[in-house]
Amino acid sequence: MGKVFSHDRHHWAYVWIPAFGAFVWFGTLWAMLITWLAQGKPKYVTQQGSIAYISDIGASFLKPLFIVCCCITGVTFFISLTIERWLRHTGRLIPDMRRRERFLGRLAVFSSLVGCAGLILLSIFDTGRHPSLHRVFLLVFIIGVGLSAIFTIAEYRWISHDFTEIRKLRFAYIMKGSIAGILILCAIAFAITLYTAPNVGAVLEWVIAFGYTFYLLTFVYDLRMAKGVHKGELSQQRLLAMRQSGEGGEAMREVNVAGGNTLGPLNPPPAAYGGGRRNNNAYQGNEYAGPNAFPDAGATTTRGAGRGANRSRWGQRRY
Repeated sequence: MGKVFSHDRHHWAYVWIPAFGAFVWFGTLWAMLITWLAQGKPKYVTQQGSIAYISDIGASFLKPLFIVCCCITGVTFFISLTIERWLRHTGRLIPDMRRRERFLGRLAVFSSLVGCAGLILLSIFDTGRHPSLHRVFLLVFIIGVGLSAIFTIAEYRWISHDFTEIRKLRFAYIMKGSIAGILILCAIAFAITLYTAPNVGAVLEWVIAFGYTFYLLTFVYDLRMAKGVHKGELSQQRLLAMRQSGEGGEAMREVNVAGGNTLGPLNPPPAAYGGGRRNNNAYQGNEYAGPNAFPDAGATTTRGAGRGANRSRWGQRRY
């Protein structure tokens, strides 16, 4: 990878994956919609109202295109979450500081796999030949993606709670939460109107489908936060060590700058990591004990008594 991408550009080795998935999904939807309109809005055999559902067009002669699109989109969605988990584990994205966040991250990846499988299978078992299976897999896709979004947003919320200095994290989960919230509400309305108001349901399905493009694009923003960051530079142990040594605020200020890669050398391991007397209150079983785990770096130290009100969880001013 190093021979293909320079250090400042190696994030493009994986940022393109969600971008490509979003492009294929968005382009295919437009191709299907334009084809239906160009043909004079024909009413398919499976169509109930005057507006065609995506599945109605996908069951026509465009089925091969629809299957390829769903396969690419589903796989890139799953891979995007897997890569994000890998980057967090290898210290190139802000790490999960507790088991809770790691558990949520794994649930998000698993749910994305369920959603991926549902999307691929619903395209194969079309609504014309397998109407019951198609709707089952449609439900699997919606539930899988919805749960994955919820778990991802919850994980980001807890990480952002620990690293309040990093505005990008807060923006990431707010952006995801806003898009996912709107899509989930639309999905609930779609489930209701699917049987009661076919035309309204069709409109909602197109809205949800196009909206899903923007949710995929949020992972471009997420993965781009690894720009210029070396492997292990944002590892849990490193950040905890810097926090205890009083350098957490400076580190986070540098990380908060896009493309910043100047965290500086790692300080000698503090007592909490075996360099002396073990601090069981600060570090237990490789778990972060919370923002007040290291009182000497906190907001109420003697050194920073006059600035305590403006300090963040890392014991430094917010940036």
